[in-house]
Amino acid sequence: MKPVLRLYYSLNLFVFFIKELFVSSLRVAWDVITPDMKARPRLIVVPLDAKTDMELMLTANIISLTPGTLSIDLSADRSELLVHSMFGAEDPEGEIAAMKHGIERRVLRATRGTHHA
Repeated sequence: MKPVLRLYYSLNLFVFFIKELFVSSLRVAWDVITPDMKARPRLIVVPLDAKTDMELMLTANIISLTPGTLSIDLSADRSELLVHSMFGAEDPEGEIAAMKHGIERRVLRATRGTHHA
């Protein structure tokens, strides 16, 4: 059953990423073409539950591939990810929660094949 769950969670991660890619692309494009810029960049520290190299790599890379965010550095103990967020100053806690409960949670489910990741 675990391979079936991993496939399901991998597809879920892919669909979620495509949706985030679309929505964030529109948000960034809208900010660029409208007269008053809403962007208020900020560096935010995202605590990580990801442990393995694969989990860390996927989480950091998917964040970087999403327009408006960029993974900058991983802490020495690999427990935190420094992220530049184009709209991070609006709601830093909300941005952190979105990354943890959106991208990271789905990465952990896809790599571990468990619902409680």
